[in-house]
Amino acid sequence: MIEPALPGLHRTRIKICGLTREADVDAAVAAGIDAVGFVLYAKSPRAVSAQRAAELARRLPPFVTPVLLFVNEETAKISAACVQVTGALLQFHGDESPQACWAASTQGQRPYLRAARIPLGDAGRDFDLVKFAQDYSQAQGLLLDAQVDGYGGGGHAFNWSLLPPNVNAHLVLSGGLSAANVIDGILQLRPRCKTLAVDVSSGVEVPGQKGIKDPARIREFVAAVRRADQIINTHSGQANASIQNLSATLRVNHV
Repeated sequence: MIEPALPGLHRTRIKICGLTREADVDAAVAAGIDAVGFVLYAKSPRAVSAQRAAELARRLPPFVTPVLLFVNEETAKISAACVQVTGALLQFHGDESPQACWAASTQGQRPYLRAARIPLGDAGRDFDLVKFAQDYSQAQGLLLDAQVDGYGGGGHAFNWSLLPPNVNAHLVLSGGLSAANVIDGILQLRPRCKTLAVDVSSGVEVPGQKGIKDPARIREFVAAVRRADQIINTHSGQANASIQNLSATLRVNHV
């Protein structure tokens, strides 16, 4: 059973990415997610065409946002996809400069996310997320993913503890998330930013079948996120450092 978020208190927004089937869109909506992602990058195993994304997006009810993911795409093709999927949020997941993002968003008329690819292991310490946030300050938010070969996290999680203690941006945690670790991720990152959302793809898929989501895994993931919200709301009077320390305690106790 999915525990509802408490009214008027912290609520982590949830995006499920890499959707390719009607049944998976319906399962995500039924679980109570906030956004669904469609990968418009031909080299991805989860890729769909703009036309297919539009077909799937038409199943969404009000207040569930479609997100179109691009990797170093031409501005004209981005604009054409936005015509087919109206009201979509854009996500730039390649090497796009701040200027390229701004131009592709029609000078901010279309809100967008910019992905920050965080190196794995101790190398993540050298990624200057504060500067990245300044460079892409016109983005609605920054999506934090693991840096691996190609584009996308490949189901790997970077070292969350190495991120700066204070980032003046709305963050979206991605990369290797699942029901087993998302509570820890939320407790570690929520005190470090304006707001925190989460984005999951492989962590809610049928094992070995990229692009095929598992309704049970989706429900388990959403339930874990809501559990994290309850923990934060219960300890809302504590300092940020105390909230972060809860994640270590929960890991020891296997909560």
